[in-house]
Amino acid sequence: MSEPRLTNLKQYLQRLGFDTPPAPTLETLRLLQLRHTGAFPFENLSTLSGEPVLIDLPSIQRKVLEDARGGYCYELNNLFLALLLELGFDARGISGRVVMNQPEGSWTARTHRLSLLTLDGVRYITDVGFGGMVPTAPLILDTEAEQTTPHEPYRIEAQADGYMLRARVAGEWRPMYLFDLQRQEDIDYTLGNWYVSTHPDSPFAQRLMVARTGDGWRRTLNNGSFAIHRIGAESERREVTDVDELIELLEREFGLRLPHQPGARLALARLIQPA
Repeated sequence: MSEPRLTNLKQYLQRLGFDTPPAPTLETLRLLQLRHTGAFPFENLSTLSGEPVLIDLPSIQRKVLEDARGGYCYELNNLFLALLLELGFDARGISGRVVMNQPEGSWTARTHRLSLLTLDGVRYITDVGFGGMVPTAPLILDTEAEQTTPHEPYRIEAQADGYMLRARVAGEWRPMYLFDLQRQEDIDYTLGNWYVSTHPDSPFAQRLMVARTGDGWRRTLNNGSFAIHRIGAESERREVTDVDELIELLEREFGLRLPHQPGARLALARLIQPA
């Protein structure tokens, strides 16, 4: 069975700063990953508004490339993998377990999608859908050395059951997610996406999460808590308690348009009401 194809490659590449398809090189991969995390924000507005999260490629293209939206890992990394394959990279989807902000040794559900890529005999992981700590460069899989990115340093630790991705944040090597190289099919991602988008215990159904990267900064929004994190500087934070201000902030700081669902505005208003 052939892979689904992108129907608007030219528009996609233009959003990433390319007028013509670039060659499948490491430099191209680095530029694509960095620019993608800046152009297409991580966001879960759909799960909060009651809009179904469709992860087939045509639906993702329509949402992200035409409707001024972002998405989460099952959307953004699916779209990015299709782009990599279209450009001639040797890549495939894999999955992992998010352990960020969990106690050391936690073993969570398999609910993260990322990609494994092989280039000139070297294996990399590439990920454009991991929220406020998304790596902004591809990472070499088969080394435990510290790896620099345009933002935080990362490292990958080999473990008995796969690999652990860590990032150095505030001087600590904090766990991000566990992953392995097991083959994944569409049904595996369908199951994970169904849990993430509909289960009442899923954090994606409980709070607003938005993130975007830029030159030396990350912007994050958790419910009404907006922050700008700058490399080597103190983070700037403020609380947003007015829904009109929040909607304006989503557009201004993240380039996002609110979903058309009638429940979207009400859902946001509930999330930012003072306790």
